[in-house]
Amino acid sequence: MPRRDRQEGEALSFAIGNLRPTQLSLFEPRAIEGFEYQPDLISREQEGALVARFSELDFKNFEFRGYLGNRRVVSFGFRYDFTDSAVHAAPEIPPFLLPLRQQAAEFARLDASALKHVLVTEYQPGAGIGWHRDRPVFQDVIGISLLSSCRFRLRRRKGEGWQREALLLEPRSAYLLRGLVREEWEHSIPSADSLRYSITFRSLKPAEA
Repeated sequence: MPRRDRQEGEALSFAIGNLRPTQLSLFEPRAIEGFEYQPDLISREQEGALVARFSELDFKNFEFRGYLGNRRVVSFGFRYDFTDSAVHAAPEIPPFLLPLRQQAAEFARLDASALKHVLVTEYQPGAGIGWHRDRPVFQDVIGISLLSSCRFRLRRRKGEGWQREALLLEPRSAYLLRGLVREEWEHSIPSADSLRYSITFRSLKPAEA
């Protein structure tokens, strides 16, 4: 496979190939401890203004140990390097993202300064993300969806199988991963049908902050 994130692709293919209607159910946002969901965190006008600024950003294909993923990303504040499994300084958070950071912090009941890492991700049609947990150096994770909806899938080990849940993330909505859902559950997003952006804010664990 030409310089693609094979681990991500194989995980996603396996997940899709093994899904059956009885394995996934749309869950209530608070049905999983530590998961919260807020529709319409931002307005359509704010969404449009954010997307208009993305042309200024230096997006690059997601890289995992020499392989390139099919989504494009740009980090601010800090960036995570999979080569040495550590966080490193990244360019400062652009001023146009600061009001959104404040909204994300209020949603998560945090001080905005705690959200030191920002990741903007572009999902072109066909791009997705395989099963994973956010890296352990991070603590709370707040994700905001733009332009199009997506199915947010979660799973955790249960006996010899998996417990699976799913939720539709609508444009302009936000979700929070905290505590148990961060520690025990993996999540993934299937291939996008249309252009979608996500903006992810993360706090660092105290030892890393």
